[in-house]
Amino acid sequence: MPSTPRTSLIGSASCTVVVCRGCCCGDARKNPGTDHAWQLELLRAGAAEHGFQVRTTDCLGPCDQANVIVVRPSAAGRRAGGRAAWIGFVMDNEATEEVVQWAAAGGPGVAEPPLTLELQFIEPPREARVRSRRRR
Repeated sequence: MPSTPRTSLIGSASCTVVVCRGCCCGDARKNPGTDHAWQLELLRAGAAEHGFQVRTTDCLGPCDQANVIVVRPSAAGRRAGGRAAWIGFVMDNEATEEVVQWAAAGGPGVAEPPLTLELQFIEPPREARVRSRRRR
């Protein structure tokens, strides 16, 4: 049986999910009730299915709000006014699934975030805001 072609968003056409795995995020000693490896697996499985990007990085900064995930807009999302969304306290499967759903729908500038996820939006650290202004 022939497979149905699936259009996927790749490269600059898709949003990017950046997962902090620095000093506090992803640390079982700081957050022992969270399966950090499973969280990354859920994100990567969603990316494989829906065509967005997942990257890990060292410390993003707001350690008191671990686990931190940043959803960066696609090129289309940026053209539509989307900006990187910083999400804190992503500690359970429900919040992780909401990140996947939002990224699959297009992310910032393309799709509205789930309301419960929007309640977890945090301010990026000052350094990130300064870097963002320099690029414009």
